[in-house]
Amino acid sequence: MNFSTLRRRFFGDPLNALLSLAVLAAALLWLPPLLRWAVSNAHLAPDAAACTALEHGGACWGVVVEKGRFILLGRYPDEEAWRPIVAASLIGAGWLLTAFRRLPGSALAALLLAPPLVALPLLGGGVAGLAPVPTELWGGLPLTLLLTGAGMAGALPLGIAVAYGRRSELPVLRAVLTAYVELARGIPLVAALFAASFLLPLFFPEGLALDMLWRVLIAIVLFAAAYLSEIIRGGLQAIRPGQLDAAAALGFGFWQTQRWIVLPQVLRAVAPSIANSAIALFKDTSLVTVVSLYELTGSLSLALSGDPEWRPFYLEAWLFIAAVYWVGCWVLGRVSRRLGG
Repeated sequence: MNFSTLRRRFFGDPLNALLSLAVLAAALLWLPPLLRWAVSNAHLAPDAAACTALEHGGACWGVVVEKGRFILLGRYPDEEAWRPIVAASLIGAGWLLTAFRRLPGSALAALLLAPPLVALPLLGGGVAGLAPVPTELWGGLPLTLLLTGAGMAGALPLGIAVAYGRRSELPVLRAVLTAYVELARGIPLVAALFAASFLLPLFFPEGLALDMLWRVLIAIVLFAAAYLSEIIRGGLQAIRPGQLDAAAALGFGFWQTQRWIVLPQVLRAVAPSIANSAIALFKDTSLVTVVSLYELTGSLSLALSGDPEWRPFYLEAWLFIAAVYWVGCWVLGRVSRRLGG
């Protein structure tokens, strides 16, 4: 991008010039004190007394050093800490490879779907000689990534099935699925989590109630699938009837047409919207704290709420959490561009 292009973009007309100058003035006004607080006057060592002496004149990044393990891994036992680290690394590596490597569709599906399935027994234990760890001790970043990855892995195929069901010629099936979608889209995720946590056990025989994590996953999958079904249905409606006629003329059956002609085009076209749902779910996992599952933000609250020495430095800890969320959303955005390109 040359100087002429930059000049036209930022100073091409009076409005653009005014906005550019306003942004530049705001940057000159706010960036120097922000950099002094975040960098020049910041304290990196985990020394609460030294941080307190700053009187908030500089950032205390020592809180991240001191509480980072608890924030990122939650209450998972120290002696088994390698397991959530490996689980989070597997899911994160799948996202990164999908975001930055051009791979065939089968490899992409494996990278996005397999890591959450591997992470579940790895975190839970009880297999391959791993010590069992109850789900109430899972937390931090691994739980956030697991809920996002497993939630989307379950919601996408269900959303595709619901989208096809709503286009069915069976009126009862259409009515039931329409009611499900409208109900799921008409309530907040918090309500769905509460319903799964306290109402779902009533539908199981005594002694067979699902673990809280599984109930939360069911709620997340059903909630996300309703939104994804509408995204997929919109993509299906965009397919021209002529393509279906051409496939029939070539001897393709209904499912062959959907598998080889319709779905590849639909998924490519709606990939940005699907990724947008994944980004929203990635951030909405913070709501599971209301049912006592402590993901990334919940672990931060646990780490600082009971420690009066470090409690004054919530801002720095929250900025660290915000940076983690931003990186995750940026990677998912790259995944969207890769799938849609």
